[in-house]
Amino acid sequence: MLNRVLRITIVVVFAVTGLILTEYLLPYISDYFDYNFYGNGFFGIALTTIVSGSVGIFVFGTLGMVLAPVIIRTMTMWTEKVAILLARVPTSDIMVMTFGIAVGLVLANLLGGPFSHLPIIGPYIPLIFSIVLAMVGAKVALRKHQDIVGFFDRSLPSLKGAVKPAAVRDAAESDRLYSDNKLLDTSVIIDGRISDILKTGFLEGRIIVPKFVIGELQTLADSSDSLKRGKGRRGLDLLHEMQQQNEDRVLVDATDFPELDGVDAKLVKLAQEKQWIIVTNDFNLNKVAEIQGIDVLNINDLANAVKQVVVPGESISIYLLREGKEQGQAIAYFEDGTMIVVDNGRRYIGSTVNAEVTSVLQTSAGRMIFAKLANR
Repeated sequence: MLNRVLRITIVVVFAVTGLILTEYLLPYISDYFDYNFYGNGFFGIALTTIVSGSVGIFVFGTLGMVLAPVIIRTMTMWTEKVAILLARVPTSDIMVMTFGIAVGLVLANLLGGPFSHLPIIGPYIPLIFSIVLAMVGAKVALRKHQDIVGFFDRSLPSLKGAVKPAAVRDAAESDRLYSDNKLLDTSVIIDGRISDILKTGFLEGRIIVPKFVIGELQTLADSSDSLKRGKGRRGLDLLHEMQQQNEDRVLVDATDFPELDGVDAKLVKLAQEKQWIIVTNDFNLNKVAEIQGIDVLNINDLANAVKQVVVPGESISIYLLREGKEQGQAIAYFEDGTMIVVDNGRRYIGSTVNAEVTSVLQTSAGRMIFAKLANR
């Protein structure tokens, strides 16, 4: 049905174009017509005009019928390309760009109007203003994305609540304006703590697992190396468990970037395009994503944040487990894995002692506590 409508429209446009062209050409071909053709006609229209118009309509209408399939195929191809391109752009970016272009065109109309009366170049100045200011408006709007979105959120609070459910109906429609979707990498799935965090309800938004991440887990599960095979199978089992427990939240995204090598590069690209937040415990991926302006949630940072807090001078009761690196030192651990180095505690290894915290050292690997034996 759509093709038929487009075909008829193209034929009509070509036929009208032929009619207009023959009217313009009529003075140049008038010498070839007999004088009587100008005096006779119907409804006050000269016979010459009727004949030339009919010929123009027929010739260009036929041309339109011949070219219509080619034009329709070309239009379909380009509209598909544009649709695919726009589908990768977050909805909020499209809205903000549209707003910027609209403001630019309004300014172009205001500024170009007075110049339009100039001779020769006057009619072209508003067009130039429109193109330049529309591009400037779009770029400025994108750079001021957060400010514009924040303004509309404050000005129209009811709009945000009304649009949100539709905006996050599935992973492909979610964007940074109304969603805080989390993008999981391979390491955080294998780690397994993300499943427990989901159960506590601390993570908001949808949990997105790209297909290329699942592919990497499958590659690990099929590996001949027993350690890699165990990690891959564990990751697949944990992912399956998360999907069963959170059917509406854990989604699979089919977006891929064949031109990029490596899962980390694809994750960063996907996070940039969708404006999603990466969840990982990979230190290198964390740094690369932050350098490119992507929000990252590191599970290790969360684990460090919820560890038991102690301050110098506080008394603690600990079980000395093994020897330390330095002479006389003993090592103990809190339940959360925080290591405690106790001076002069080696002879008490294998027993529970009271110790006094002397200092706390925060490192990239975690937190380390130094203590001394209390009253010994």
